Amino acid sequence: MSLLPVESALFRVLATLKTVDRHKSLRVDLMAALHHILAEDITATINVPGTDNSAMDGYALRLADTGKPLPISQRIPAGTIGTTLQPGTAARIFTGATIPDGADAVVMQENCQVVDGTVIVGGSLSQYQNIRPKGQDVALGDLVLAAGRRLRPQDLGLLASVGVSRVLVYKPLKVAILSTGDELVDPESLAPGTALGEGQLFNSNRYTLAGLLRGLNMEVLDCGIVPDNASATALALKAAAEHADCVISSGGVSVGEEDHVKAQVEKLGQLQLWKLAIKPGKPLAFGHIGDTPFFGLPGNPTSVFVTFCLIARPFLLQLQGVVEPENLSLFATAEFTNGRSGVRQEYRRVLVRSTSDGLQAQAFPNQSSGVLSSVSHSNALAVIPPRVLVEEGDTVEIILLDQLS
Repeated sequence: MSLLPVESALFRVLATLKTVDRHKSLRVDLMAALHHILAEDITATINVPGTDNSAMDGYALRLADTGKPLPISQRIPAGTIGTTLQPGTAARIFTGATIPDGADAVVMQENCQVVDGTVIVGGSLSQYQNIRPKGQDVALGDLVLAAGRRLRPQDLGLLASVGVSRVLVYKPLKVAILSTGDELVDPESLAPGTALGEGQLFNSNRYTLAGLLRGLNMEVLDCGIVPDNASATALALKAAAEHADCVISSGGVSVGEEDHVKAQVEKLGQLQLWKLAIKPGKPLAFGHIGDTPFFGLPGNPTSVFVTFCLIARPFLLQLQGVVEPENLSLFATAEFTNGRSGVRQEYRRVLVRSTSDGLQAQAFPNQSSGVLSSVSHSNALAVIPPRVLVEEGDTVEIILLDQLS
């Protein structure tokens, strides 16, 4: 099987998505809705702001009355409604207060001088200056947010501003994770002061995947460590698929005699792709166990992070109901040299800094797929297309890690 380009793999994975089941939704309080996926369109039932209001502390007046001292006829704090402004007068007004009928401008207090109950206006003046019109932010009937939106803190504030207190959201996905390998040990399974046995490794992939999934507000079904044998692998995969919306394993998808995941998935369902033209992370599998989607990620910890973020993450978000997962690419100047890449698209872990000359990308010294510190001490992935030579000073595409995790 030839290596599949990353873009083609993602296209094929996303093409298997079924329509989101809108019955799998629940209504939650707005305060608890962060990172949930909106399952309904929200339309404004009010204007925001509800009235024309002042953008400044100052004085509301009629533009036609300027050029002479104006008696201060009333005081209008935010939350109160003044009376109609009489010609030849001004109203003391505060930020957010409703503009009185008759006024068509607000002059900030810094440009005014108050003498014996009258205000003398200075500075340039124009009609409707410092007035925020009714519905400037949101107008009655506007689509505030569309279904499929992953709710961010600012979205919660926007919904609150139009009076929404509860929202319909999709139920979080249940994602089963399991790690394969007789050499793996979970840190909490060892008593304090107990050393690892010879040839053993702490299972970092479990924590990476759990953290990535919880960051997406998904429920993690932790299936633990699976021994390197065919029957145990088959039982674990089958059980996981019966209880989860998606199954993700790490390890066991390469070509070694102890790599049983690929073969067991083919027996339990179907494998739709295997081996990507990606570095790190070539031995990635995708398919279905019965009707349950399955990702078989490589065993190396950096490969797990990269392949999850680039392939599994967008699939899971769309399976959860997100319409268009965000993936903003930027460009930076390389502070490294990369020999001509092979047939695989490479994702180098880099530290991006903002300088007076723009963004600069410094590569982590060790780019081995087994070096998880290359991810922890970086803040971006530099995308190196196949068969491309990168020299110091070249422009490279980068993907910020904060938007992937």
